[in-house]
Amino acid sequence: MSSPTGTPLTDVLMVGATGSIGRHAVTWAQRLGLSPRALVRDLRRGESLLPGVELVQGDLEDTASLKAAVRGAQAVVLTHGSGGDPETRRRVDYGGVRNLLAALDGERPRISLMTSIYSTRDDIPGNSPWKRRSERLVRASGLPYTIVRPGWFDHATETQRHLVLDQGGTADGGVARTQIAETLIRALLEDTALSKTFELTAVEGPEQTDWSTLFAPLKPDDAGSVDGVLDPHTLPLDAEPADIRADLVAARAA
Repeated sequence: MSSPTGTPLTDVLMVGATGSIGRHAVTWAQRLGLSPRALVRDLRRGESLLPGVELVQGDLEDTASLKAAVRGAQAVVLTHGSGGDPETRRRVDYGGVRNLLAALDGERPRISLMTSIYSTRDDIPGNSPWKRRSERLVRASGLPYTIVRPGWFDHATETQRHLVLDQGGTADGGVARTQIAETLIRALLEDTALSKTFELTAVEGPEQTDWSTLFAPLKPDDAGSVDGVLDPHTLPLDAEPADIRADLVAARAA
């Protein structure tokens, strides 16, 4: 598979690489012949968690620190997440994507973004719109992308190996962390995954091996839209705060 520049895709920047999904994603990238570079804030911690992996220092809350990290990357895999209060989610889950896109400075890597199965749900207690807003930034950027919305981490047994890819924001269920990670990396390598947003769960059944066929039936997101193709209309753009709308304009112009 080639990068948008036509050269073979090898150099992949891993964001959130020291997290529970990110470490699996690094392993899958290596297994599938890619060369992962891990973005870390603390080099010593990164070395202990990812021995032998190339590390690059940077902070998602500091755009300037990301410029060297993104330089030359043919793809970016984002598995970061704050898991915190709405303000932390704003700064990290959303702000991290905004800052990374701003740091690209004209480079056009392929993006594989992990968000949440509840990204579009406004009926879940404690849920916030920041992951959905981060998705909108990626779509607005015009970069080649796939957005994966995984279900509950590790709420899948050893025999639940059959992946289910849904669209529309109504799915629920669990999936293993390694399954999420593999899907994110496989999405970089299949053109049938381009411009698609989907929820990911696992059920009883055999493991699929034909990833092109697995991604193919999904509907691509509408060109020019900042939402997933079947997303509910629960977060109207014209009702969004001015700074959020300004971020979308900046993402389109980057």
